[in-house]
Amino acid sequence: MPGPILIFDSGVGGLSVVSHLRHRLPGAALIYACDNAMLPYGLRPDEWLVARILAVCQAAVAASGCSVLVVACNTASTLALDALRTHLSVPVVGTVPAIKPAAAVSRSRHIGLLATSATVARPYTDRLIETFASDCRVTRVAADPLVHETERLLAGEQPDQSIIDRVTAPLWETADLDTVVLGCTHFPLLGERLVAAAPRPVRLIDSSEAIARRTAQVTIEPAPAVGRDRSLATAPDARLARAVATLGFDEPRLLIVG
Repeated sequence: MPGPILIFDSGVGGLSVVSHLRHRLPGAALIYACDNAMLPYGLRPDEWLVARILAVCQAAVAASGCSVLVVACNTASTLALDALRTHLSVPVVGTVPAIKPAAAVSRSRHIGLLATSATVARPYTDRLIETFASDCRVTRVAADPLVHETERLLAGEQPDQSIIDRVTAPLWETADLDTVVLGCTHFPLLGERLVAAAPRPVRLIDSSEAIARRTAQVTIEPAPAVGRDRSLATAPDARLARAVATLGFDEPRLLIVG
């Protein structure tokens, strides 16, 4: 029997892929699951993260009866995809920084990577750059405070533009950087504010469309949506409830992680 598409993130960042999934798979039932009790992931130890991500995703897959798991989190994907694919019986679609498409469009051969501390320093990210952008200069910027600003935005509050300006400032220190990879699914939700922080026109690249395309490829027959899509969370949070409601999800139900 077909199941819904399960989207997982540590917080609200994974909501940035929802519109792309609905475009590619119109009428499919979606379930959004987030580990908000342990946000943010980007500053936590790797070994702990792998165990936690696996436990939360196992609980969410069991609770949702999904047909595919979309890990809409760069930190989780660059660290735990192998473990998830080994232990779960459903297909797993990951999210990795869009280094390859950024290198393909950069004219100056100088690209930026805006991501969490964990993703910026991950060996997986090193391999992506070596494989797809070896002829490019890549300026990496750890932008963990932007996760909080995104959470504020989706909760109906105003992000602090001065924080966005300060965090992104290292990208603009040389005039030839022309393309920025948004290496965290939270960051596309700040798109207009990131453009406002840039002193010159730059191209912003994220993985949302690629995630949706891959999900459509591995999803044979998703369950049809009936009413509002569902959501799950590891802790009660009124701000989260407001955020997911803006994307058409019901109030999060508590996800128990064993």
